[in-house]
Amino acid sequence: MKLFRPLSALLAALALAASLPALAAERIPVLASFSILGDVVANVGGDRVAVSTLVGPDEDAHVFQPAPDDIKAVSRAKLIVVNGLGFEGWMDRLAQSANYRGPIVVASAGIQARERVGEDEESHDHEHHGKDDPHAWQDPQNVIVYTRNIVTALAKLDPAGAAIYRKNGEAYISKLQDLDAWAARQFSQIPDAKRKVITSHDAFEYFGARYKVRFLAAQGVSTDSEPSARDIATLIRQIRSEKIKALFFENMSNPKLLQQIARESGTAPGGKLYADALSKPDGPAPDYLSLMRYNITQLLEKIRLN
Repeated sequence: MKLFRPLSALLAALALAASLPALAAERIPVLASFSILGDVVANVGGDRVAVSTLVGPDEDAHVFQPAPDDIKAVSRAKLIVVNGLGFEGWMDRLAQSANYRGPIVVASAGIQARERVGEDEESHDHEHHGKDDPHAWQDPQNVIVYTRNIVTALAKLDPAGAAIYRKNGEAYISKLQDLDAWAARQFSQIPDAKRKVITSHDAFEYFGARYKVRFLAAQGVSTDSEPSARDIATLIRQIRSEKIKALFFENMSNPKLLQQIARESGTAPGGKLYADALSKPDGPAPDYLSLMRYNITQLLEKIRLN
């Protein structure tokens, strides 16, 4: 009897250890199209989901080209979450190549989309369709809509976890509301005439509309569009005439064009903004909330100089 108890305890411990990988494997594989969206999904899903992304930190979804490993990632997923609004023009083809038959959730469903500003529809890549500006996550109020759509999708896929998803979603929405209120207070202290910013491409129109900041961009909504020499010259004249000091690179864009504009306009670059992608984990924007606070802090510092 004395030998039996330790032996039974040992067997129980071994059985538990053997079951841990199986339990870990039960986490639902969810695939998000890009890093910012993946972070929102992770906040809602918590420990019940295993989130991966197709377009990672510091990468540009506008020029993303799916590779064989991406086809495998799609085929393994139980749920795919996309931004929508024409942002992932490659997704339909990728899902078809992977023979994916599961649900695809459009996180932006239900928001009030903004139209593309100042871009010739023929000037951007043929995979980015439509007249809508896809960068809706730049307004935290839209990310609240994203969050609710993700809660609904996960609860439908995994009814046993529905209460957890709702709880996680509401907790995250509370953080988004706090972020939005803080941002509004910060910008309200800056005179309207100073709220002008130069960026690489038109990724901040939703942000600008929310906080009354005017963004001027060298490129259109997609980073794969090429501005004309006339457009660049016009922007340089405007920077000079309006004495705009807030000029920013973006983490996933080639800085060469903006470096030229900065040099010819006599404006020193103000640093880097995170537009379409998170930073890597050791960077200043490893998650959406950090990204927004970092961008806002950088913008406030520079627009005060305008």
